[in-house]
Amino acid sequence: MPLTREEIRGLTKKAWDIRRAIIETTFTCGGSHIGGSLSQTDVLVALYYRYLNIDPARPGWEDRDRFILSKGHGGIGWASVLGDRGYFDKALLKDFNKTGSPFGMHLDSLKVKGCDASTGSLGHGLAIAVGLAVGARLTGKGFRTYVMMGAGELCEGTIWEAAILAGHRKLDNLTAFVDRNGLMIDGPTEQITTLEPIDEKFKAFGWEALTIDGHDFAQIGEAIEQAQAFRGKPCVIICRTVKGKGVDLMENKAPWHYGGLNSDLRDQALASVDRHYRELLG
Repeated sequence: MPLTREEIRGLTKKAWDIRRAIIETTFTCGGSHIGGSLSQTDVLVALYYRYLNIDPARPGWEDRDRFILSKGHGGIGWASVLGDRGYFDKALLKDFNKTGSPFGMHLDSLKVKGCDASTGSLGHGLAIAVGLAVGARLTGKGFRTYVMMGAGELCEGTIWEAAILAGHRKLDNLTAFVDRNGLMIDGPTEQITTLEPIDEKFKAFGWEALTIDGHDFAQIGEAIEQAQAFRGKPCVIICRTVKGKGVDLMENKAPWHYGGLNSDLRDQALASVDRHYRELLG
């Protein structure tokens, strides 16, 4: 069922909260992979506040849907969602990446409730997700597995090994997202290693492939519901996004793959996000 106008408005307001939290936490911890955390935000918000079958009060519930952040460097954005969703006291984010904190730059599944797998070495998250999807089928479990990959990590061979296996196993309980913001740490992806056509590559390995605007909640919701309805194939949703989305000084700028914020930059970033959402929400 398509998202209603009111649901889209609610998700938009939540994305505003999460982007502000990412900025504030980046400021207090001294630096983060902020550009990609901002680009992935809308997909994570749609999943965690609308589509995932989860219960933050029971993070180990066997029948919960699983989510894997393969682009583990987006952990500051993921932690902002998990804290807001109630997996832990979000005030703990004030110590993000500091000595004694449970939060490293890449989230640790042994320390962070709601984190189903530790990731960070790029290219392995899809393989973990495939294993979970196979496990669900073998044990007769009905949960779905979702995985978010960065476009840059599609250069990694294990991504394609996992994609071949998922297609071979016809894992229709698996949905993958590609945060296709066009940039990686060294610059534009197509100047470093050509990735396109991403959709045709996955289709050749037996996947359904959808391409959407990764900042449009109506499109995100429709794609997730289509993926849930497909039978006999896994589905990849290629999300066209903007690195640093919502922060004018960061948008589409590769140097903001990782960066810190002083008080002036924090204020500029917050003002930009607030302006963006006031215009969006009217």
